Amino acid sequence: MKISVITAVYNSETTVAEAIASVASQTYPDVEHLIIEGKSKDGSLATIETASHDRMVLVSEQDTGIYDALNKGISKATGDVVGFLHSDDFLAHPDVLARIAAAFEDPTVEAVFSDLDYVAQSDTSRIVRRWATGPFARERLKRGWMPAHPTLYLRRSVYERIGMFDTGFQIAADYDFILRYFSQLSARSVYIPEVLYKMRLGGESNRDFGRIKRKSLEDYRAIRRNGVGGPMTLAIKNLSKLGQFLPR
Repeated sequence: MKISVITAVYNSETTVAEAIASVASQTYPDVEHLIIEGKSKDGSLATIETASHDRMVLVSEQDTGIYDALNKGISKATGDVVGFLHSDDFLAHPDVLARIAAAFEDPTVEAVFSDLDYVAQSDTSRIVRRWATGPFARERLKRGWMPAHPTLYLRRSVYERIGMFDTGFQIAADYDFILRYFSQLSARSVYIPEVLYKMRLGGESNRDFGRIKRKSLEDYRAIRRNGVGGPMTLAIKNLSKLGQFLPR
């Protein structure tokens, strides 16, 4: 079973090499790492070329944003299973993809997801927040439940069946996709109660107040569009993040 990992890159010169190295170090052998580079204005492309490995495929061309880049990656993926690794982030240890592949050995499993640590930009050994997802139950969607999107691996057939990311969303296309998928899920999903992904704080959705406001508006549009709730769903979703800061 081949796993395709997709990384969209734009102006990530200082972090993308670590993301690439975390895939190159994976013990699971059948991996394809697609780098979709959007004609960065910094030295990202040179850094990618220096960090390249024999399981990596590089596409360097302009795109219209991160979701357009991820859609390109999905279209080019040849793996049976597809997942994502953002260019600021890294896989938690060399056995991450082996753990995911083991869960997909059951042919009835269509989705696998896990926990995620938010780490400090300047010191990635310092954990600031932990997103402990918990298992899926349909009624939890109305209470704002979602897996951390970068931890979600799906069979490629899912994208062929329900489509890819809606680029009409600038920040919340991942949440819209998750609601679209899980609101109609009939196959099995597997929650791995383990941190398999490390994310640096300071991402696109929470960079400043303006983007936080836009994120909330887009989240609400996704909630209503997919028929999983209303204002209370959005409020609970946002409030649930407070628990991520509790000491562990």
